[in-house]
Amino acid sequence: MQRNAKVREASGHTVPAPRTADPGTPAATSAADAPVLALRDAAVRLAGRTLWSGVDLRVGAGEFVAVLGPNGAGKSTLIKVLLGLLPGTDGEVRVLGARPGRANHRIGYLPQRRSFDPSMRIRGIDVVRLGLDGDRWGVPLPSFGARRRAARRRVDEVIELVGASAYAHRPIGNCSGGEQQRLLIAQALVRRPRLLLLDEPLDSLDLPHQSAIAALIGRICHQENVAVVMVAHDVNPILHHLDQVVYLAQGGAASGTPQEVITSPTLTRLYGTPVEVLSTSDGRLVVVGQPEAPAVHTDRHPARPGAGGVHAAG
Repeated sequence: MQRNAKVREASGHTVPAPRTADPGTPAATSAADAPVLALRDAAVRLAGRTLWSGVDLRVGAGEFVAVLGPNGAGKSTLIKVLLGLLPGTDGEVRVLGARPGRANHRIGYLPQRRSFDPSMRIRGIDVVRLGLDGDRWGVPLPSFGARRRAARRRVDEVIELVGASAYAHRPIGNCSGGEQQRLLIAQALVRRPRLLLLDEPLDSLDLPHQSAIAALIGRICHQENVAVVMVAHDVNPILHHLDQVVYLAQGGAASGTPQEVITSPTLTRLYGTPVEVLSTSDGRLVVVGQPEAPAVHTDRHPARPGAGGVHAAG
């Protein structure tokens, strides 16, 4: 698996438009080996404000990438740009060889955590099945024969893949937070996507469930050869599974391996204030920052440099 050789700065390069070719030709083989994601000097501005700029990223099949940064840095906005829901304002973005939004049928997407009411009676297996045909309007026509068996087999496969077979037939409202998240990941995987976009899937989970879900995502990424881009506010639960990191802060960005990006010089440059990154004896990263104005301090991202004290990295 190819890793980034250095922390990338804004390059000004562009991504060539994808070429089409007959299967089996050298050009077709090249297209099959093309990156799942390619961003060159990408930037987004909203309401006259630059959320981030200089994002330079290349993601191959089976790579696990985390998007990190404080509240308001534009992490979820990056996911929306990859889905074609928001336009980039500078640079170039290619998703599965096409402009964002053109290949969404090959993308699995898990938005920020939804909580299911305990009274909700729909079964977990039905939630997963919605990922297969839930986008169709009206009352679905009954399916028979091979098509019905194939759909049922695929739903069972992804439920087993995420380790949810024991509770998939329970009402989703009766499942724990970690169980619900496994079923939602199965829903995102059911169409065999090449790219999985996850927006803070560990949010609101306790530490054991965070570790379990992080390990699950890492296993799926490499076992199924699916590229994963995951927004997170704490890198530690996923650190040992990551291939690359994109860190967004103060309108800028840095990307590379975790060892390249989550460093004192890189975060100091991004935040424009002294930041120190430390490693604990058990391998966790912590960030020491300087005081900042209370108006921009938040509790949701305890890892934010500049909030004072020692924080988990992310």
